[in-house]
Amino acid sequence: MLVSSLAILTVCAWSAFAGDPEEGFTPMFNGKDLTGWEGKPGWWRVENGCITSESTPEKPCPTAHYLMWRGGKPGDFELRLEYRLVGGNSGVQFRSKELPEWDTSGYQADMEDGGQWTGCLFEHTRGGVSMRGERVVIDPDSTRHVTRIGDPDELLKRVKKQDWNSYRIIALGDQIVLEINGTVMCRAIDRQTGLAAKEGVIALQMHPGPPMKVQFRNLRIKLFDPPPSPPQTAR
Repeated sequence: MLVSSLAILTVCAWSAFAGDPEEGFTPMFNGKDLTGWEGKPGWWRVENGCITSESTPEKPCPTAHYLMWRGGKPGDFELRLEYRLVGGNSGVQFRSKELPEWDTSGYQADMEDGGQWTGCLFEHTRGGVSMRGERVVIDPDSTRHVTRIGDPDELLKRVKKQDWNSYRIIALGDQIVLEINGTVMCRAIDRQTGLAAKEGVIALQMHPGPPMKVQFRNLRIKLFDPPPSPPQTAR
């Protein structure tokens, strides 16, 4: 019989969709300039082959803004990238709405130079959808069912502070998985009426607050249109 879709959406199962781990991925960034991206003028640049944004005491960031990827509004996909964050907070928006003044609203794969938000699934309307170490199922009526899948402090030890980390975002139907450095940080099955987004923009965040610097590199995406058929397992 078919394994349930909930059981299928594991990182190990997803790795089995292709013998080559990088097969089917398309680069999102050319490593030279911001072709294919748009953001608030004066805030984003390419430094040593990395998308970079930085605030300083002389140039503070008063409000959050985002660098928008202009390659489409994906629904079902796998996104891989590397990031380095020194100070503050940042994140990767996906299945999000683009708003005026380089703003967005929607899902965010969160990261920070601290212990609270790294590896968490954030959403602007609801806040923390699934925190690090959680598997959360949200019913259409917003009822939440939370299961612990790991210790948040132990998971945080897998993240290299102020150094390069790999981030993997998988979105398929109502299911989302966030992984850092090969370790699943959280999972969500979001079925909430009116808030569970099915597609939208991808964007990189510059966060307000104290001085910080965030960099991204090796961004690539695999689109599933139509979504891949899950493997069949005989009982």
